[in-house]
Amino acid sequence: MFTAYVVVGVAAIVAHAGIAVADLLRARFVLANSAEVGVPASWLPWLAGLKAAGATGLLAGLLGAGPLGTAAAAGLVLFFAGALAAHVRARVFHNIAFPLGYLALNTAALVLGVAA
Repeated sequence: MFTAYVVVGVAAIVAHAGIAVADLLRARFVLANSAEVGVPASWLPWLAGLKAAGATGLLAGLLGAGPLGTAAAAGLVLFFAGALAAHVRARVFHNIAFPLGYLALNTAALVLGVAA
């Protein structure tokens, strides 16, 4: 179980760090997606900070601070549940796989972290 937790945790850390950087750099796909779902571009640095904090918390969890990792995973589950809700509210379904994928990854990290 611990091996699965490490694999999923590392994948989640890499994914969140990457998308946080894309948010900070205002990548074209990030700006387009934000506009489609009604998220102001001015929010991107804050959203990037939340994603980076989540990645940092997951890393801390892998390094031995289990409760912090669990809290980070739970926070990221809530974050991406909100992202999913924003897509549904805006009726933007062509790229809904991305928030669903992140939600699934974070849910797996949360469940495996609690079980490990």
